Order: sequence, then structure tokens, then C-alpha cells
Amino acid sequence: MAGTILVVDGSAVHDIASFYAEINRVFMAAEDWQLGPSLDALDDLLYGGYGALAGHAAVSVHWADIAHSRAALGVAATRAWLQAKRARPGTFNPGAIDAQLDALARGHGQTYFDIVMDIFAAHPNVRLTTD
Repeated sequence: MAGTILVVDGSAVHDIASFYAEINRVFMAAEDWQLGPSLDALDDLLYGGYGALAGHAAVSVHWADIAHSRAALGVAATRAWLQAKRARPGTFNPGAIDAQLDALARGHGQTYFDIVMDIFAAHPNVRLTTD
């Protein structure tokens, strides 16, 4: 994959589900399975070992039209994601989710997009460029 750049089409991202559809299109096209909509799954993918990253020590990913993705995975999408988690108190910690929702409402909370960017940043083997 030397010299190859994987391209994420940010204009294809309209919500969390379409974000994972785009990630699967870019990273999992040659696999017979797909990532589920999970931040943990995204993190695991970026470690390499399967999909387009298999066998490569480092890769470049260009995220085109990232502004569109930033808006699509912004406050509204994040609030809906957190509220869906909040509706499952036996699975998720409602107190932690309430704190995240409160921080989001006050303009201090991380959006889903921010979390995704943190995940990419935690993987020095994945060089991310944007426009």
C-alpha cells in the first residue's frame, strides 16, 4: 500500500449510520463482513490487522469534505446517540450519559465527530489529512 491514500468521502456522511457505511466502503471493501456502528470497532480497525489496513505498518487517509462530516456528526447527532444510550440504563451508565448531555448542552461536550477525531489521533500509524 506504499503511496496509496485511502479516501473517506465526507459528503457521504449524513449521520452516524452513514459514517460507518463510508468507513466500511473505504476500509472493509475486500472483507466479507462489516464493522458495526461502534467507536470501539473503529478504534480496533485503526490498529490494523484486517480490512484495507491489513499487513501495512502505516497508511495515509484523506478525509475529503470533512466539514460536511463535522456538521453531520455534530451536536444533534451526538445528542440522539447519547439519548439512545440513556434509554438503555442496564447497559450504559445513565449518570455518565447525563453528564455528557449536560456538557453538550452547555457547549463544552465532545461531539461524535470530536470522539472520532480523537480515535484517529490515537493511531500514529494512520496519517490523516483533510480538506
